[in-house]
Amino acid sequence: MFRKRLFLTTVLAMAMTLSASLLKAQQAQDSLIISLDQAIEIALEESNTITIANLTIEKTGYARKGAYAALYPNISASGSYQRTLKKQVMAMDFNGQSMEIAVGKWNNVNAGINAAMPLINASLWQSLKLSALDVELAVEQARSSKIAMITQVKQSYYAVLLAQQVYAVYQEVYDNATKNFEHVEHLYKAGKSSEYEYLRAQVNVRNAEPSIFSSLTAIDLAIWQLKAVMGVDLDTKIGVAGEIDMYKDEMLTYESDDLMVDLDKNSTLLQLNIQNEQLERSVKMAKYQYIPTLAASFSYNYIAMGDDFKFKWNPYSVVGLSLNIPIFEGFAKRNNIKQVQATQNILQLNIEDTERNLRIVVKNYNNQIDTYIKNYMAAESTLEMAQKSYDIASKMYELGKATLVELNDAQLALVQAQLTMSQTVYNFMVTKASIEELLGNDEQF
Repeated sequence: MFRKRLFLTTVLAMAMTLSASLLKAQQAQDSLIISLDQAIEIALEESNTITIANLTIEKTGYARKGAYAALYPNISASGSYQRTLKKQVMAMDFNGQSMEIAVGKWNNVNAGINAAMPLINASLWQSLKLSALDVELAVEQARSSKIAMITQVKQSYYAVLLAQQVYAVYQEVYDNATKNFEHVEHLYKAGKSSEYEYLRAQVNVRNAEPSIFSSLTAIDLAIWQLKAVMGVDLDTKIGVAGEIDMYKDEMLTYESDDLMVDLDKNSTLLQLNIQNEQLERSVKMAKYQYIPTLAASFSYNYIAMGDDFKFKWNPYSVVGLSLNIPIFEGFAKRNNIKQVQATQNILQLNIEDTERNLRIVVKNYNNQIDTYIKNYMAAESTLEMAQKSYDIASKMYELGKATLVELNDAQLALVQAQLTMSQTVYNFMVTKASIEELLGNDEQF
């Protein structure tokens, strides 16, 4: 009775695993299968990160256009009305007699147009160049966001491929365990196998099931992460094309050179250099405040006064030049210049440290890649031996010349070699994507 109950439990577990596999296959059939390039293209169109970056550029562009408004004439129209409540009284002597005369009118109206524009203002011109650098910095920040997002898409895509490969390995382990169980069951019923071997085979099948379920969950989570990075609806059914092992040739042919690392496109350094140029413009703008400014103005007005509302309008107009020569302001300009120059010196030191640290990071990445390549080659050699060992152990087990423990040991070595190779390729591709992000490579998209 015990053996029958255990056998039914095992069959039920096998059915559950088969159902999960069939469900995954059905989901994959209903899903949109995309390549890595398609995933990146979708992310560039749908991701909020890219949308925010583009809106930031647009906002900065409007700010720059607003700064250029200072070069155009500032034209305004004005009008006013005043009602006199009590007229002003003027006292004067006339032929030895004191007289008081009320002056002004009860109603006063004034309307006109005024215009002014700078003719010479060196500090203003520098501020316009400074606003242009703001746009340039926003563009570079947007490019940085784009590169970072592409890296995230790549790494998430590779994670899905790795999860699928892990599932395939554990599915093979499960299939082998099931096959061995069927073989042992046949021998057990024929009285040629012990109950221990029979129970052991059943346990192997049960032990293989959690790995199957865990790998299926890992695939779902990896796909969810990919969809989140791409910016698509999480309910969208997608699948990925390819296998993680298809990148092994790229790994084995990869060449690294720490001495020839080109950081000219690194976004962090480019942003720091733009900020340094902004500080240079700020210093010039502060120095140009010592230069006199010249502005032109024009005014055309109508004025009318009367005790009643039958006005007679009288026009008058004025055109003029305004010259402002700075002489002394309590050393405010000089201290401002010194402050900006000190900030610039700090920034230049930060640029040097950043470049040095980036080269260290690249060196570390390349060392990791060299280790991955060595690990892969060792695992590849081990896989060939492990496969032969498992095939021999399997044949010997079928002939009754090897135990199930020996067969399990051979399979464990085979699985470890397979997972090591796939994990190593995944680690290489993730690290390579990080290097591309650090170098600022965005030519492909």
